[in-house]
Amino acid sequence: MQSHLKLTLVMAAAALSSSLWAQSGPKNQALLERGKYLMNGVVACGNCHFQRDAKGEPLLDKGLSGGFVFDEPPFKAYASNITPDPETGIGKWTDAQLAKAIREGIRPDKSVIGPPMPMAFYRNLSDDDLAAIIAYLRAQKPVRHVVPKSTYNIPLPPNYGPPIQQVRATSPRDKVKYGAYLVEIGHCMECHTPRDEKGMLRLSQLGAGGQHFPGPWGTSVSRNLTPHETGLKNASDAQIERAIREGVDPTGQALKPPMGYPFYKTISNEDMSAIVAYLRTLKPLAFAGKH
Repeated sequence: MQSHLKLTLVMAAAALSSSLWAQSGPKNQALLERGKYLMNGVVACGNCHFQRDAKGEPLLDKGLSGGFVFDEPPFKAYASNITPDPETGIGKWTDAQLAKAIREGIRPDKSVIGPPMPMAFYRNLSDDDLAAIIAYLRAQKPVRHVVPKSTYNIPLPPNYGPPIQQVRATSPRDKVKYGAYLVEIGHCMECHTPRDEKGMLRLSQLGAGGQHFPGPWGTSVSRNLTPHETGLKNASDAQIERAIREGVDPTGQALKPPMGYPFYKTISNEDMSAIVAYLRTLKPLAFAGKH
């Protein structure tokens, strides 16, 4: 827990490149601030893309240089280096290429990005938030780190849908709809929805939990986020918020990684309220796994 607290404090205190700040006007500065908020909060890309040590602890000085492995029956996937290093990261990619990779899962060389990159959810990123995330990535320190190539025992699709032309921002005034947007770009359901034998999400059981995540922490099981008796029905809003922000469930039990609560601590009160409001609207489903 101390390491997670340290991670949170470092992220909260981290400043963007001073040279970029010096060159930025008010509009670009606002874009960078939004990108920082998203990346160090609900989107939490570092939860996968931080380089980690043998115990699974993030190597903060290595930034978003990747290498974290997801070793599952359908695939053995390594998180990519998404720092601006020109040889091993994204330093040579254009903004348009980055946008296509993030939102459509297509690299500049036309290859398809496989799971667990949550393409189905990132397709919903608004144009403004996508631009903010790209601005944040550009502001990071380049880190040279060669990441092994991912291997798949399942066929990857040729694409994840038609090219995306435009995604308008969702207004926070519509609390439930905005909460749904935040849950989508935070890819909460990527972990909290059961998968079939091919590794695909069972969308008919959206939010019912049950996925197993082995790691240095042991094996954690994703919880049921639906308003069912085996999920969040009897939890108060404050208890749900505590689980998200602090990694403590309503019974007082500590949650394990890969739950990204060190990131989620930074989510604003307004956004957190919208997330909880949306979760309350999910179809109640029985827990889909075994503890």
